[in-house]
Amino acid sequence: MAESLGRVSELLAEYAEVEHELSDPAIHADQGKARALGRRFAELAPIVAVARELDVTRDNLSAARELGEGCVLFAKLARIAELEDKLHELLLPRDPNDGKDVILEIKAGEGGDESALFAGDLFRMYLRYAERQGWATEVLDDEPTDLGGKKSVTVAMRARKPDHAVWAKLKFEGGVHRVQRVPATESQGRIHTSAAGVLVLPEAEDVDIDIDPNDLRIDVFRSSGPGGQSVNTTDSAVRITHVPTGTVVSMQNEKSQLQNREAGMRVLRARLLAAAQEQADAAASDARRSQVRTVDRSERVRTYNFPENRISDHRVGFKAYNLDQVLDGALDDVIEALQRADTEALMAGTSE
Repeated sequence: MAESLGRVSELLAEYAEVEHELSDPAIHADQGKARALGRRFAELAPIVAVARELDVTRDNLSAARELGEGCVLFAKLARIAELEDKLHELLLPRDPNDGKDVILEIKAGEGGDESALFAGDLFRMYLRYAERQGWATEVLDDEPTDLGGKKSVTVAMRARKPDHAVWAKLKFEGGVHRVQRVPATESQGRIHTSAAGVLVLPEAEDVDIDIDPNDLRIDVFRSSGPGGQSVNTTDSAVRITHVPTGTVVSMQNEKSQLQNREAGMRVLRARLLAAAQEQADAAASDARRSQVRTVDRSERVRTYNFPENRISDHRVGFKAYNLDQVLDGALDDVIEALQRADTEALMAGTSE
């Protein structure tokens, strides 16, 4: 308890310091620093609000005891217990990437045209979810198919407000997503199963990853459209290879070689940051292994069953029969179920 009180005092002091810095107009001349301070202020605000309410409620409890108000006393004790539980949850070890924006990659898997069509469905689902959240989206790379599906698509998602954390909501979406339905190309009405892969990366800032230009090999080539048709008569597509790690990123969505290179560097930084963090987690002897985060990316994480209008997340046993709404961006329930499981695993770990 004393340790928690000390931690709260430190965070209250940090909140006051960040609030003071944000009030200085000079800070906003450095947009990167201002954004970082804004994110930290948004992270601390819920802790400060609960801590302050807890202090007020405890003061009111003392007053109720002095006045002998039994009913009020009981209500205050119950509220204090709620606030203490909430504060304990807010003080749990936090994912350092929760405030970051995201780069989302979707790739068709086995299943040919049907898999690509499903990848397109997932892409539209995430775009609609982002729209509901008020996030900004930017397609960095897009490989469509003749039937309107996606061989591969990469999109950046950015919060417009400091308290709208993208990674905190999308970090559990990575993995193999499976679909069960009658494909548009199926003449016999048989249900097929196919899959698409989703990779979610926290977008890295320049300060997160330092890339030596000498470690890069950059090749240019002509971009191509659906069916292999050339959509560009110049060598505007870019392939960036990070030689030390062998990481390769290709971009051909933009008509400008410079724009494709900039987009490729964003994705490369995000991939290198994710790889570095995975290595650090693996090396840490006390690294947490929650039931959600230990699922390998190659494993099936979710099934979308069209005949039953059902969505199932296999990691936490979530099941709902509103697939049509989910594909229209109503992902809140399944995301909240994953977040709850992660929080419960964290709380169980801290109580051991």
